[in-house]
Amino acid sequence: MRRNATKTFTLAATLALLTLPAFGAEIEVKMLNKGSDGQAMVFEPAAVKVQPGDTIKFVAVDKGHDVVSMPGLVPEGVAPIKGKISEDVSFTADKPGAYVFKCTPHYGMGMVALVVVGDAPANIDAVKATKMPKKAKERLEAEIAKLGL
Repeated sequence: MRRNATKTFTLAATLALLTLPAFGAEIEVKMLNKGSDGQAMVFEPAAVKVQPGDTIKFVAVDKGHDVVSMPGLVPEGVAPIKGKISEDVSFTADKPGAYVFKCTPHYGMGMVALVVVGDAPANIDAVKATKMPKKAKERLEAEIAKLGL
């Protein structure tokens, strides 16, 4: 009798774990003065593709950087994301689409990041068409190409 109760409990516990909602992954993006490729003032990686529910954590490895979502370059209805200088910022990517971030002090030097949530970002054409400083635009276009969008 005791053996059957143990089997029943084990089965019930296993089923309970399988029905719990899955927690998303945490993806780390570093804010750096110099990237592994030698470029100055970068997010690394500069582009990530994630699934809804994943958390993106921007880590201020080098001081003097912030992370700010760019108005009009996030999915509709997403609240602005604005970090402070030299502070880490995390957000959970709940809504599919493309999200573009900048480091305010180094935006003109090309410090931008792209987060794509899901497989088909509906707002990617708006991201591609946006005007921004030359270096930032070049880096963003390169990252879009790397992701095949």
